[in-house]
Amino acid sequence: MRSKGGKKQCVVSAIKHILITQPRPESEKSPYFELERKYSVQLSFCPLIRLEGISAKEFRRQKIGIVSYSAIIFTSRNAIDHFFRLCEEMKIAISQDTKYFCITEAVALYLQKFILYRKRKVFYGADSSNKGLLDVINKHKANQKFLYVCSENQQDNEIVNFLKANQCEFALAFMYRSLSCDVQPLFEKTHFDVVCFFTPSGIKSLFDNFPGFQQNGLVVGAFGGNTIRAIEERGLKLEITAPTPKMPSMVAALDHFLATTLGKK
Repeated sequence: MRSKGGKKQCVVSAIKHILITQPRPESEKSPYFELERKYSVQLSFCPLIRLEGISAKEFRRQKIGIVSYSAIIFTSRNAIDHFFRLCEEMKIAISQDTKYFCITEAVALYLQKFILYRKRKVFYGADSSNKGLLDVINKHKANQKFLYVCSENQQDNEIVNFLKANQCEFALAFMYRSLSCDVQPLFEKTHFDVVCFFTPSGIKSLFDNFPGFQQNGLVVGAFGGNTIRAIEERGLKLEITAPTPKMPSMVAALDHFLATTLGKK
């Protein structure tokens, strides 16, 4: 990793290797690979965190009666996986009338793995942002009791603050936790010019691995408001952000950045 006092690189024409802190896409048709071909860069994929499910015994200590909630909030596929895992372990049957509020259409469609998908009970934000999710929650919040499924050490404060401000009845259901991975060997082996983060936990993992981390010209990208805030709180310079109206995905944001930086259209 870049050490303190290292020479700051010139970004232009120096971008060769980009780290995406997510698992490698299963399909070779992923738009990430098109970026590699288009800009002659190399992308590596490696999560900086791993998730650990909270056991049914641990969850029961939260004293949450899942069946008493009429609406569930999901901001990731991981949240969906752990919600239905715990329901199965605790032999909890979810009512067919339960409503589901999801951060994106992709997350909403993932519910098909567990439920009979009906549009009248599955809602998602229009633009993959917190605002889009909160707009749809606001439209349907009357007479609902919300259960927000989230990580033990990572909740979206914007969602929590919205529920409080709108006097919604809700509870936080901690069903998994994120742990930092040992990624020092990865960074010692490869010199990265760009690193893209997707969660505040990913930022924490970086500093867990490198307590004295200095940016020294490394280009940092972030997806999501919470991730952006976590990067800014660490005092890092942020050069790639998503989602935005013009760049709804990290792929789009990277494409724009590389086109601008490397002078390619």
